[in-house]
Formats: sequence, structure tokens, C-alpha cells
Amino acid sequence: MEIVPKIAAIHDISGIGRCSMTVIMPIMSALGCQVCPLPTALLSNHSEYEHFYFFDFTDYMEEYFSYWEKNNAEFDCLYSGFIGSEKQINIINDIINKVKIKNNPLIVVDPVMGDHGQTYRTYTKRMIKRMACLVNKDDIVTPNLTEAKILIGEKYTGEEISIEKVKACLNKLCSMGPGKALITGITDDRGEHINACFDSETNEYWKVSFNYVDKRYPGTGDLFTSLFTGYLLNGRKLPEAMEEASIFVSKAVRATYDAGAPSSEGVIFEKIMKEVYNKPIKYKYSTI
Repeated sequence: MEIVPKIAAIHDISGIGRCSMTVIMPIMSALGCQVCPLPTALLSNHSEYEHFYFFDFTDYMEEYFSYWEKNNAEFDCLYSGFIGSEKQINIINDIINKVKIKNNPLIVVDPVMGDHGQTYRTYTKRMIKRMACLVNKDDIVTPNLTEAKILIGEKYTGEEISIEKVKACLNKLCSMGPGKALITGITDDRGEHINACFDSETNEYWKVSFNYVDKRYPGTGDLFTSLFTGYLLNGRKLPEAMEEASIFVSKAVRATYDAGAPSSEGVIFEKIMKEVYNKPIKYKYSTI
């Protein structure tokens, strides 16, 4: 690994709204990583605003990446997020194959497909099938509970779920290809709000609880996976990275809620950026 880990970040760029690349770049830079953006689309602001400009970058992605190849670029990590079309999934699959041949970087896929039991309107059944092929190539997959259920082909029955079912879900995700899986935004059957992860190589499961705020903000998934990946690249163990990312996101959501900021603008992480460096005195994650 280079002194500064280099990350190929394949996401959209939304000018306003604190999501995707405008979250990834400052957060991962603060964690000592170099973010190299490969855009999937350019938006004036994210699509939850009433009005937005959208430029589809699909037809330019391969040529854009080809210049990285010509310059012999190597990466320590490839991290993908929201994907706008089946063609983009195919392009990213090809890019993963190429970077793996070159130096086998860490592959992290955040399968942004839905939330609260609903699949995003842009996702077709064919795209979901192709997303499974993408997950097959990664090292770590980081869905929320809705996305995890979509990927493993199970019906979403609500946020509350037993720990045994969480473990089964994590296991099924890893059976699709990745060695590690992490599910965010779980409410277990005791009412505890948790994130949970699984390392199939060691057969270990962990969970960590987080402080829940009953308010939805766009971009929290991007924030979490960026923190989680950044901490991993800084040498944290899987459950440690999960816990530190959980702590920061919870603090950012609480700060935003207390400030009364519009939810459309995402979470105010800038005001608490110094918190990314505050390693817990004692980790509180537990095995499950």
C-alpha cells in the first residue's frame, strides 16, 4: 500500500445535498486517503429536490478510465456506490476485472438500491440481477437491511429482525462472493438499533449499537461506507471500523437534527470533522 492509500471512487457527483462524491472526498481525505473520482453522473443537486439537472456520464466512463490505464494508475481500493443503469454495472464489472489483474486492490461495493423496504424506482429486475454479479467480485459489501434483502432475494418484512436472522442474512451475502459483509440500519427484535458485520474467513459475527434519531437524511449511507472504508485502510479491524463509522454518523445526524437543518441538505458533518480522529478509548462492539 502507498503511504497515502489511493481510492478509485465510482459514484455520482451531486453539487448540493451532501451525498455521494461530495461526502466521500472530504471524509476520506480527512482519513489520509487520496480519492480519485470516476463519475457515473453529474447532478446539480440530489434527486430528492423538486428540481435538478442530471447529466448521464455512462457513455464517457470507459474512455475516462482508459486514461488511467494509459498512465499506469494503480489503486489500493475501488469503492462503488449508486449506479444508474445496467450498462454502468457492466462497465464497473470490467473495471474491477482490470484493476484486480494489475494489483488486486480492496473492492468495496455499497449497493445503493433502496431503503425502508422500497427499491428505488431507477432499479429494474435486470439491474438487480446484474448487481448480484458485481457483488460477486467484491471483498466487502455494505447494504442497508432493505438492500441486503433485495440482494439475497428475500421479502422485506420490516426493520425489526432477530439476531439469528441478521446472521443468516450476512451469511447469505457472503455466499454470493464477498469475504465480508456489513448491514446497516437494523432494529433488532429487542428494539436495539445496530449495525452488524461478518467475516466469512474467520466465521465471526459482530454488532454495534448506535444512537438513533428518528429523522431521515440523504447521504448517511455514503457517509458511513466512506468512514468505514477509510478506517479499514488505516489499519482498523473490521468491527473497529464499523464501530468508529457508526459513532461518527450518529454524532453527525444528532448535530444536524439539533441544528434544525433541512433534511434535504444531508447531515452537517463539517462541524464535527475533528471527531473522525477520536479513536474510542475502549471499543463496545460485541460478537453475536
